[in-house]
Amino acid sequence: MPFWDNPGAERRTLPGSLLRQPSRLHEHFFHHARTRRTDQVTAREPLGAPPLRVERLSLSDSLALAAGGSPPFGALGYGTPDGLAWMSTVNARVLSSSAMADVWHASEHIESGTTGVVRWRCDGHWMLGAIDLDESAEKQGLAALSQRAYHDLFESLEQTGCAHLLRIWNYLPQINGDGGGLERYRQFNLGRQEAFVEAGQAAFEGAPAACALGIHQGALCIRFLAGRSAPVPVENPRQVSAYHYPKTYGPRAPTFSRAALAEIGGGDVALFISGTASIVGHETVHEGEILAQTEETLRNLRAVIAAANERTTARFDLAALDCVVYVRNAADASVVRQVMQESLGPTAHTLGHAVFLEADICRQDLLVEIEAHAVARGALRG
Repeated sequence: MPFWDNPGAERRTLPGSLLRQPSRLHEHFFHHARTRRTDQVTAREPLGAPPLRVERLSLSDSLALAAGGSPPFGALGYGTPDGLAWMSTVNARVLSSSAMADVWHASEHIESGTTGVVRWRCDGHWMLGAIDLDESAEKQGLAALSQRAYHDLFESLEQTGCAHLLRIWNYLPQINGDGGGLERYRQFNLGRQEAFVEAGQAAFEGAPAACALGIHQGALCIRFLAGRSAPVPVENPRQVSAYHYPKTYGPRAPTFSRAALAEIGGGDVALFISGTASIVGHETVHEGEILAQTEETLRNLRAVIAAANERTTARFDLAALDCVVYVRNAADASVVRQVMQESLGPTAHTLGHAVFLEADICRQDLLVEIEAHAVARGALRG
């Protein structure tokens, strides 16, 4: 079931006069809220923005939220059933004990709509969007399909006034497969960066936090979170920035920052950590060694968190994240969990709330990747 494809909900394409004027769109959503031009916002929370909240819940607790007829802003589900209008499911096998979901809450004044191939929900300050494109049905190569998807994504940002991407999740069928002489992940990077450049979006410094994982079958799936203020990008001093990778990794570099910080209202800061793996500089290390790759991944996560903490008064900790752990081989999940337990402690929130999924990593020689988010009290510096 498509994300937010709820026949009972208001779903429409907004009038052209509103789509061309983000300030009028904002008034359309919040008649009494003070508006700000999208070209004047900073990395801080927009004036009058309702708080954005996220919580990781079991499937039963997630469903209970919607039982009263008022579903949450949106959700990303792991092992959850199809057919939930407000929840998109990641099409990957869950290796942890039960189905979970990251559930997002925003204002009660939610509009839903479509822009090209994008389905979105927006409250005038925050936006969640979803794209599902089947290559066989669309009869386009992955590079062209990715470019089209991101073109429509950027159109949806312009139309809603939520001009700044905070976080993106990409899921590609057969990510390491060959596609006419060019690995499919590299094809995806080619189309994605073309769309960023065409739209005048930050494709290098300032690119959003993101991950790209391989699923065994299904459509190209893109999920994203956007807002009216630009996030603060964070890089890892142990790694070359992904957008500066040499040409040996493909004709176009991956378009993402290692992490991003954003004020989300109510005196809170959110940290979004991109997919992180056993890479030092720009090279894979510990090839074929799942234990060592997991340890290196945790070192990289610590480095990213330390860099993020320099940019905010909020304090983030590796032991206090909501993470998703992707393992190439299902049998390795127990090893990864054991390494995390030894490093973080058996009672760490990160370990207790981790979701383990079977998925291919963007490089054939990588066995594990971890992405995460967290929220803490504080403010951005400067």
